[in-house]
Amino acid sequence: MSHFPILSVTTFLPLLGVLAITIARRNSAIADTAARWIALITTLAVLVLAIVIWIGFDGTTAAFQYTERAEWLGRNITYHMGVDGISMLFVVLTAGLMPFCILASWESIKSRVPDYMIAFLVLETLMIGVFCALDLVLFYVFFEGGLIPMFLIIGVWGGKRRVYASFKFFLYTLLGSVLMLLAIMAMYYYAGTTDIEVLLKSSNFPAAMQPWLWLAFFASFAVKMPMWPVHTWLPDAHVEAPTAGSVILAGILLKMGGYGFLRFSLPMFPIASDTFAPFIFVLSVVAIIYTSLVALAQEDMKKLIAYSSVAHMGFVTMGIFTLTHQGIEGGIYQMLSHGIVSGALFLCVGVLYDRMHTREIDAYGGLVNRMPLYAVCFMIFTLANVGLPGTSGFVGEFLTMLGAFRVNTWVAIFATTGIILSASYALYLYRRIVFGALVKPSLQAITDLSAREVALLAPLVIITILMGVYPRPIMNVTSVSVSNLIEQHRVALSIDHAPRLADARKGAVQ
Repeated sequence: MSHFPILSVTTFLPLLGVLAITIARRNSAIADTAARWIALITTLAVLVLAIVIWIGFDGTTAAFQYTERAEWLGRNITYHMGVDGISMLFVVLTAGLMPFCILASWESIKSRVPDYMIAFLVLETLMIGVFCALDLVLFYVFFEGGLIPMFLIIGVWGGKRRVYASFKFFLYTLLGSVLMLLAIMAMYYYAGTTDIEVLLKSSNFPAAMQPWLWLAFFASFAVKMPMWPVHTWLPDAHVEAPTAGSVILAGILLKMGGYGFLRFSLPMFPIASDTFAPFIFVLSVVAIIYTSLVALAQEDMKKLIAYSSVAHMGFVTMGIFTLTHQGIEGGIYQMLSHGIVSGALFLCVGVLYDRMHTREIDAYGGLVNRMPLYAVCFMIFTLANVGLPGTSGFVGEFLTMLGAFRVNTWVAIFATTGIILSASYALYLYRRIVFGALVKPSLQAITDLSAREVALLAPLVIITILMGVYPRPIMNVTSVSVSNLIEQHRVALSIDHAPRLADARKGAVQ
């Protein structure tokens, strides 16, 4: 398969599904049903291809694999695709979550179903492209292109305040990304190429230039994650988005920011990354503690989970900028785990919303009496969100805190308080919804999980537990690439820019 363009096929296969839905919608009698089945089959086919890529991936090398290159815009701006240990599993995560999104929308989306499925398939192409792109311009096209279908998903199929939420999401993320575009132009002017592989190997940007480039990329990635204090668009977007939109928003789109730090900020701007690391630690700790406290005060289930996402992304940024092997691997693992667990939690909220059409916590209570299967699934995802040993959430949080402890003890201590707070709001939510007597008349006839919902949640339960007890398959993919990233960063600081590093740090302090 060395000459087969499997990454391009995986990336653009959803567009064939879009074409098929466009043809099928001409028959209005079967358009909705056909759109659902075409979208599901297409996303499953993409998942199969992603698993094939994973099986064939060589985890013993840090080199980019499955590379493809073709002339595109000329003058060293090419169509260049490839994956390494840092990006590989995000492709699998994206492909893996999409069938769940289609199944979650099977009955809840009743209006303009073909358009809805088209939006999701286009979004899948753009998200996979982000993690496969090895050219800055190509990356930017995929990165920004994802705003359009997500804007439509929230704005057309969202809740009562969907227009406000969609515009807020669009404007926040677009503003940060414009600064990144300016940085890409500056990098092209300096290096003469936008090829990421070439820039990682041979381009050492001047110490005076790095802080500005780093800040421009940071503006985009910080909003995307989102980091405190540019996180305010996320709760609104989550609350108003349909269930599948929230799953993708939390499961994939937020991870693009962390991936960007790993792909660009650390290896390309090592001096600036080292200089701004304390700044990132402060923002991360504030996000972990502050948004956890805000989550405790929420009365809307979706908003509570949205704020918990900001807190968990605080662990990710903290781990990444420790520049230790444990911290970076923990950050990657935490992103993968959060993609599964947060997506599952939003699916659990969607199960209740489909039945009761409300997300208010006070509207529920005692559901274990009528929904025992639901109570078990929700419990597992809640404990994973807390970071209980034996679940996927523990591995990532433990490694990020271990990395932080090696760099700064106080950062690790303050971050640990976030785990206590996460247990507080997560268990508080679970107790109010699931436990207690079933006294509300509206809940007397509520039904347990259907066969479709069991098929939806059961695989996520299994993955959550497997990732908690057996992390080796993931570590085997990421370990060598993380070691290579750290070594490149160390060499850049100690050899190439050692005389200028002291001046850069001195300027930052002043």
